[in-house]
Amino acid sequence: MRRLIVAVMLVAPTLGLAADDPPVKKSSTGICHAQGSSYYAQTKKFEAFKAMDDCLKSGGRLPKK
Repeated sequence: MRRLIVAVMLVAPTLGLAADDPPVKKSSTGICHAQGSSYYAQTKKFEAFKAMDDCLKSGGRLPKK
């Protein structure tokens, strides 16, 4: 089991699954930012989501721009 965890930890970053690089970030102000959006990279304090829909359902909102 321990080998499996280590293998996943080594492979995950190459698959775009790193913990600090989620598909959607909800900022501390409640704005949902998808990868590739204007403020995605600048959002440092966030809650991670797998999909925009999940972020919106949690009470987040789309950016105005």
